[in-house]
Amino acid sequence: MTKQPYLIFMLFFAICLRTNGQQILPHQRVHDVLYPSSNVEINDYVGEKLDASYNNRILAQNVERLVEPFTVRDEHSCWQGEFWGKWFTSAALAYQYNPSPSLRTKLKSAAEGLMATQTPDGYIGNYAPESRLKAWDIWGRKYCMLGLIAYYDLTKDKKALEAATKEADFLIQELGEQHAHIVQMGNHRGMAASSVLEPICQLYNRTENQKYLAFAEEIVRQWETPEGPQLISKAAVPVGKRFPKPEKNWYGWEQGQKAYEMMSCYEGLLELYRITGKKEYKTAAEQTWQSIAESEINIAGSGSAMEAWFSGKKKQTMPIAHYQETCVTVTWIKFNQQLLRLTGEAKYADAIEQTLYNALLGAMRPDGSDWAKYTPLAGQRLEGSEQCGMGLNCCNASGPRGLFTIPHTCVMQSEQGISLNFYIDGTYQLQTPGEQTIRVVQKTDYPQSGKIDIKLELLKNEQMEIALRIPAWSSSSIVSVNGMTPEKVTPGDYLRLTRDWKNNDLISVEFEMKGKLHRMGDQPQFVAVTRGPILLARDERLGDPALEAILAPVLNEDGTIDVMSRKPSDPNMWMLFSADFIPESYTEQGAKQVTIDFCDYASAGNTRNGFPFFRVWMPQLYNPKN
Repeated sequence: MTKQPYLIFMLFFAICLRTNGQQILPHQRVHDVLYPSSNVEINDYVGEKLDASYNNRILAQNVERLVEPFTVRDEHSCWQGEFWGKWFTSAALAYQYNPSPSLRTKLKSAAEGLMATQTPDGYIGNYAPESRLKAWDIWGRKYCMLGLIAYYDLTKDKKALEAATKEADFLIQELGEQHAHIVQMGNHRGMAASSVLEPICQLYNRTENQKYLAFAEEIVRQWETPEGPQLISKAAVPVGKRFPKPEKNWYGWEQGQKAYEMMSCYEGLLELYRITGKKEYKTAAEQTWQSIAESEINIAGSGSAMEAWFSGKKKQTMPIAHYQETCVTVTWIKFNQQLLRLTGEAKYADAIEQTLYNALLGAMRPDGSDWAKYTPLAGQRLEGSEQCGMGLNCCNASGPRGLFTIPHTCVMQSEQGISLNFYIDGTYQLQTPGEQTIRVVQKTDYPQSGKIDIKLELLKNEQMEIALRIPAWSSSSIVSVNGMTPEKVTPGDYLRLTRDWKNNDLISVEFEMKGKLHRMGDQPQFVAVTRGPILLARDERLGDPALEAILAPVLNEDGTIDVMSRKPSDPNMWMLFSADFIPESYTEQGAKQVTIDFCDYASAGNTRNGFPFFRVWMPQLYNPKN
């Protein structure tokens, strides 16, 4: 370690030791523009998936097995420490949605079981003393802190907050005593370890202890050192090209493109932005989001290969190794949720919706008991392997964390009124700017159709804004209030309706649900079909022609494709569609068009038993005349 970084770190460490509540860093807090619903009831397909995950994954987890590694503390390289925190933060979100006594009991048992393992010096972890701070140790501590903070927020149990602060204090102490740079600890240019930024910021918000803010700023300072991931200075660089490919260990320290850990760091950076108001933090997160959206996210709403960014958007028609890790899918949703809350911009809600209905639900087993580790766009949805002797893997633990962010962000409140981000059948209770309770009741089978009826229930009239997200894919949308049609609807933005709202006012929405054709590549060229936010896929369960058949779409003059919706007979399929194509032929006159069946991507190859083949991108004939 060079002398200058060492002196800087020791100065920071000294500040942390002597402040303990003294104001040392001036800052200007930034508040979110959108806030969650207080009470939610979701019905229909998404409601069924929430219930399935709640009962068969969240409640089914053996929490004693999650706690056990923290009692042994003999690890040197694996990541058992994350499983408790991933499950617990999923379960805390699930409890906010459905606060059942059985889940509360399970949460209490898990929290108290973990806190009982804390050593006198404050350590909660599973690593042997000689390996502390190395490999995945700090990453595991992060998830312990996140879970304990979530338990404190749910119950106001001060023991949980005290345990989290002791864990953080011991981490800061260890780093200082060992003269250790956090970006040189663990894997992926320190991104795994330094993603502890998120709970450190959360602790500052709950304690106002200045040493946590000082530590947070020190983490960000170290990011920009030559050894760090340079998450701010490289924010304008495509995420798949920030560092050279690792020469020795793909999953080691030199891997600077690790997708999940990178986005986790930016989640923490946005928490720090809320505290400090430093615009460069928000700008770096937004630039990185744009890079991911433009260069990595595929037509199903996720990405990554071998768990890293790889400029994959243009490569998505290829067979890709270990594609779309569910941890990446979930963290992409969470990253978007952070930016949606902070900015209220429609593009983040658009991105979440695309990922939810396709990549996320596609990774979930029909009964909610399991989650795929990887989900290709062609092939099979195969089971992932157990990790670290824990009886599950990282993606089994992560999947519900994405799913249970949805209920309280479907409809959100703001200083101006109410924001409808997602159109899911259910009832949403919020507070108006006038501090009265309002219930927003959505009646819809969206996205099977584009029709949504939204009824407002409130005790007295109130002047406020109702903002409706108009998806970017709907080029023609109709919105009416009590039968009166507003003048202008812009795709990819919110329609903001300000008026004196009264009880039983009815907003009717109808989105265009035409089939849209997407083309990729030149030689060869591939096509895929979407309808609204839903990606269509061929599935061998739907019969001939074979998945290998060459099929040319029959298009309308405007370039759309007619897609007919039907009710599927297979209980493992959510949606069934048909569209006309022209098969490959060697006759002079060509072949007659045939009707091809598709299902929604989330259902493709996704059964309780067996692994049927499926595909999204369909190859097209190369014709030199064209």
